[in-house]
Amino acid sequence: MKKLTLLLAIIICSCSTPNEEQDKKEIMALLKHQASDWSRHDLDCFMLGYWKSDSLKFYGKKGITNGWKQVLEKYKKSYPYEEDTGNLKFKINAINKIENHSYYVMGEYHLTREVGNADGIFMIILKKFKDEWKIIADTSW
Repeated sequence: MKKLTLLLAIIICSCSTPNEEQDKKEIMALLKHQASDWSRHDLDCFMLGYWKSDSLKFYGKKGITNGWKQVLEKYKKSYPYEEDTGNLKFKINAINKIENHSYYVMGEYHLTREVGNADGIFMIILKKFKDEWKIIADTSW
């Protein structure tokens, strides 16, 4: 009886836990899509990976930017031309679960551009809303 109870407990626990590998694949797909959008200088599509909310937070070298619209405006002002965005590549160093439906990702970004390459590090926090992952906070340096 104890073995049956233990087996049932394992089955119940495994069924109720989200599939972390699937979550990580979906997050990686989002980041790959964002890199492609950025490299095409499509900042509007790039921003579809972010939570469209006034509560979105972006922490960068120039301080804090609050809100989806403000982050988009910041990107458009800082990267007005295709040669400014260049070709974006991410190197993901860690994807870790915070709790159900939220993860943090730590990595590096590499921009290859004619106007001069740019490299830095980032940490983003993602949350799943319905069936979509969205970045709710971004710290990039």
